Amino acid sequence: MIRTALLALLLSLSLLASAGAQPAAPAAGAPSEGALPPYEAELLKLAEILGALHYIRPLCGAAEATRWRDEMQALLEAEAPSDTRRGQIIAAFNRGYESYAQVYRTCTASADLASQRYLETGAKLSRDIAARYGSN
Repeated sequence: MIRTALLALLLSLSLLASAGAQPAAPAAGAPSEGALPPYEAELLKLAEILGALHYIRPLCGAAEATRWRDEMQALLEAEAPSDTRRGQIIAAFNRGYESYAQVYRTCTASADLASQRYLETGAKLSRDIAARYGSN
């Protein structure tokens, strides 16, 4: 389920990126070139969740050694951010990873619960971003 949702997000973000590359007259009140997309806060939260999942899922026995890092890489490729924005997205991923690496050394019931909640939250964020911004 999470994979489907993330793939939907990546497809939507790819469409947003390609739509932004086509020349069009700017709409009244549209953000200027170089402005952050309206889904930036959600994207940063998703990146942080991917970082947390990258640490905690393998810790709790999931056979996903690079899955969440690979998802992050695909997200970066689809988004094609500026260097500054790329650094912010990567920092969010690293923050998610580090926040769990500092607390959990072994899988506990709490870690497993956090993993499940992040899977659900990440799927919801992916669906919401795709639904709200995917048709722009």
